[in-house]
Amino acid sequence: VQLQASGGGLVRAGDSLRLSCAASGLPSSTLAMAWFRQAPGKEREFLGRISLSSGTTYLTNSVKDRFAISGDNAKNTMYLQMDSLKPEDTAVYFCAARSLSRRFISDAARGGYDDWGQGTQVTVSS
Repeated sequence: VQLQASGGGLVRAGDSLRLSCAASGLPSSTLAMAWFRQAPGKEREFLGRISLSSGTTYLTNSVKDRFAISGDNAKNTMYLQMDSLKPEDTAVYFCAARSLSRRFISDAARGGYDDWGQGTQVTVSS
């Protein structure tokens, strides 16, 4: 399994960015893909996930008013649209994939995911 996150960069507060996560080699047991982020000195934070079977998405309350998750099955790619960015959104953003074997672990936990992308840096200046 390979997950390649891209699309990060340096933007100003109020700008938008769209991150992509290109997946290859996902097994048929893959349940969902998710986005996390990790700011310097902080724990990795779950942002949301998309179900591969239904396309249903979930975003945490902290970002649901500004971020959106979508997927393109034909391209095996997941997206994170981020609008109205704030300096506190500065972090490395990671995508992850979750398989059936992890179904009893919370989908908000790092341990709930089998595979991770390398991360893409998002920096928001004030």
